[in-house]
Amino acid sequence: MSRRKARECAFKVLFQVDQVAADPQVAFKYILEETELAEKDQGFSWDLIIGTLEHQREIDEKIASFARDWTINRMPTVDRNIMRLASFEILYMPQAQPVVAIDEAVEIAKIYGDENSPSFINAVLDRLLGEEQ
Repeated sequence: MSRRKARECAFKVLFQVDQVAADPQVAFKYILEETELAEKDQGFSWDLIIGTLEHQREIDEKIASFARDWTINRMPTVDRNIMRLASFEILYMPQAQPVVAIDEAVEIAKIYGDENSPSFINAVLDRLLGEEQ
């Protein structure tokens, strides 16, 4: 469960960066004040944040190529940031388990997205994973 909390924290930071151009470090510090997260999980969360931001252009291109009829900018902010996070984990973290990253993305979408978010995110990430295998 703590890895999920780490992913959730990373998502919240990415959302703030996307919405209001928040400074990632400041946003992360603020999120950590509200969330109890073990130090090792804080490191994992920060790795997700920084990695996603560093590779955002490539990640966005991949997501857009698998999201039929949707550009990145037209996607709901929640959906695109959950997919960015999971995509980073799938594409750039060799120790990651892609199926777990997708499952976690879907679970986060159930909390923060709308009723269509989980299925949309699952479909796009499944296509991405299929290409990577």
